[in-house]
Amino acid sequence: MADRRGIAGIGSISLALAVLAPLAACSHGEDEPAGPHRIDAGPLVHLSAEGKVDPSKPVTVTAVAGSRLTDVTVVGPDGRVVAGRLADDQRSWQTTGRLKAGTAYAVRIAADDGRNGRGDTTQNFSTLAAQRLLTAELGPETSGSGVYGVGQPLTVKLSEAVKDPQARQEVERALTVTSQPAVTGAWYWVDDTHVHFRPEEYWPAGTTVGLAFDGTGSRISDGLYGGDRSSLRLRIGARVESVVDAAAHELTLKRDGEVVRTIPVTTGKPGFDTRNGIKVVLGQERSVRMNGETIGIKAGSSESYDLDVLWATRVTWSGEYVHAAPWSVGSQGYENVSHGCTGMSTDNAKWFYDNTRIGDLVTVVNSRGDTMEPFGNGFGDWNVSWTDWVKHSALGQPVSTTVPSSQAPAAGMARPEV
Repeated sequence: MADRRGIAGIGSISLALAVLAPLAACSHGEDEPAGPHRIDAGPLVHLSAEGKVDPSKPVTVTAVAGSRLTDVTVVGPDGRVVAGRLADDQRSWQTTGRLKAGTAYAVRIAADDGRNGRGDTTQNFSTLAAQRLLTAELGPETSGSGVYGVGQPLTVKLSEAVKDPQARQEVERALTVTSQPAVTGAWYWVDDTHVHFRPEEYWPAGTTVGLAFDGTGSRISDGLYGGDRSSLRLRIGARVESVVDAAAHELTLKRDGEVVRTIPVTTGKPGFDTRNGIKVVLGQERSVRMNGETIGIKAGSSESYDLDVLWATRVTWSGEYVHAAPWSVGSQGYENVSHGCTGMSTDNAKWFYDNTRIGDLVTVVNSRGDTMEPFGNGFGDWNVSWTDWVKHSALGQPVSTTVPSSQAPAAGMARPEV
């Protein structure tokens, strides 16, 4: 038989809850605030962009008195979101990212009227079309291994001439070089369309390097704006330096400061003296056809030649190589008999070829030839003193290649291949 006291107890509790429930529901009465309600945010905000706007100028969104912005997003037709910053008081927002010229943008704005009304609105603006866009072709080409020697300069070829000093400054501001580890470097305007970057000293072995041109929306000069972003990344290998002593008739190759091999060579004879100075390896060819007519030697003359040359490492665009010269082995180590190249035995040339890469250094000393020109015939950049180099920067100062913390390699990342 059921316990009647238990049943009575349950009924008492239920009655008590029934009595208390209405009291709890009415405890705050009319003081309970109403929940947020949806509103049209259009009247609460003002977009600074009216009509066609200058892409180099920031666009702002402001809230009317008593209201605040809760979110602003500017999006281009490609879906790219333009970076921006919301003020601490949430009364205004401004673009910090660059806008493209001749582009339509949608601005999505969310706001609060301060009276529990919340809503959003979408507004639009367009940027002025650029008469001309400046783009940049960056070098070196990194489609292969992407590993270069410590002497490799960074190069920029602009799509059109930039002559005005102020415009050149804008170009330099749009160029960014980062590296790990960081170095001190500077830009040098070779001419109106070519700009080079190199460190004060050679790149440290094992460095990772990034180069970017981000002139999007930048006003370079009247009617000329920066074009789309371009970038590249490369790695620096071991420090490989070769010194060709034209008087001693030998080449000494060092890797990371240690002598690896000394090779007997022959260099340019009188009238064809090899250039003195620092050169950077430009490329390598297992076999190349060399013809004296390409350097002005008349066919059929006593100096003429037409040969297939093996294991050729190029150091100038005009045709100076370090290469195999089996026909002059008897003179190698004793006298200079070439037409300007550095010749050695076939075995030594192959060894040199295998132990050298683009960007490595080849320095010629004690030749009777002229000094390697800085530009136009290869990379003679290192023959320019650091003081003179910096003077040819539009900004007139060196820059640090410090990598932003967001781009720094993660702990434990493997060192670049060297």
